[in-house]
Amino acid sequence: MDGRIPVFLGIDYADKVSQVVVLDAGGRELGTRRLRSETGRLVAYGERFGPIVGVAIEACCGTATLADELIQRYGWPVQLAHPGFVRRMKRNPDKTDYSDARVLADLCRVGYLPPVWLAPSHIRELRRVTRGRQSMVEEGRRTKLRVRALLRDHRISKPEGLLRVWTKCGLSWLHALRLDERLPSESRWLLERHLNHLRFVDEELAAFKEWLESIAADDPLIQRLLEQRGVGLITACVLRAEIGQFERFGSGKQLAHYCGVSPQNASSGERQADAGLVRGGNRQLKLALIELAHRVKRYDPHWCALAARLLRAGKPRCVIVAAVANRWIRKLYYQMLPSTLAA
Repeated sequence: MDGRIPVFLGIDYADKVSQVVVLDAGGRELGTRRLRSETGRLVAYGERFGPIVGVAIEACCGTATLADELIQRYGWPVQLAHPGFVRRMKRNPDKTDYSDARVLADLCRVGYLPPVWLAPSHIRELRRVTRGRQSMVEEGRRTKLRVRALLRDHRISKPEGLLRVWTKCGLSWLHALRLDERLPSESRWLLERHLNHLRFVDEELAAFKEWLESIAADDPLIQRLLEQRGVGLITACVLRAEIGQFERFGSGKQLAHYCGVSPQNASSGERQADAGLVRGGNRQLKLALIELAHRVKRYDPHWCALAARLLRAGKPRCVIVAAVANRWIRKLYYQMLPSTLAA
């Protein structure tokens, strides 16, 4: 086979075995094979057919590390593809490893591949830490719900004058309930387990915070984010981990859409309407921005004025919070561009 023929590869990745399809520039299939998911085997097979001018891998768990190694070690032009968009582009509803790899190679060949940004390794590591912390937060929330359900099941209400249960006074009351005869011994034992688990979650969250502080100290972009009013350490680290580089987006509107805080257009003909926020976006960013919007609309004069104006216009409070989050991230985009930072 003529080694000068440029070829395109589609790789349907799995932990142990990956399906590879090789196409030439005209779409003719040159080869297909199932190989162990090792970079050496993939490279040896692909380079048999000619110079590699495009490689497409559907983004999933493990593909970022694989793509990094193929790019850094072998110089392959690898692109990660958005799995949802690739699925919509398939003409055949059946799913096989071969058909997935074939459509990836074909989309790469014609330039229609829906790409996913391949974050640098240090951003991916920060993303793992921030998402791990969020999982711990959600675990603590679930445990608190179990405690509330246990007390409600025994018709035990918090004392008068105690506004919130999850304060020092509230936790002291909960610990005292471990000796309360109104609770059966089994429920008292279960309550103690829940409270011990909450103590463990608090210790883990403190460890996460300490680790994020060490990361933030060496990251100029996080330090820049911390200068924004209403942005704390956790919010800054989440923005850095999930956005990575602000310049990879074409506009603030595009970034807001990625964050899931843009209104969804539901217009048809002469009817112009919105249908709430977009059904998608980055969940971690949406959570962080909604929480931040609640803060800044109370303490920042600019966003307070916007919230008051929308409230006078009769907008619901949930819409106001989403509007503040949308405009805040769009404004931040232009402040964080490299050209702005250099100035």
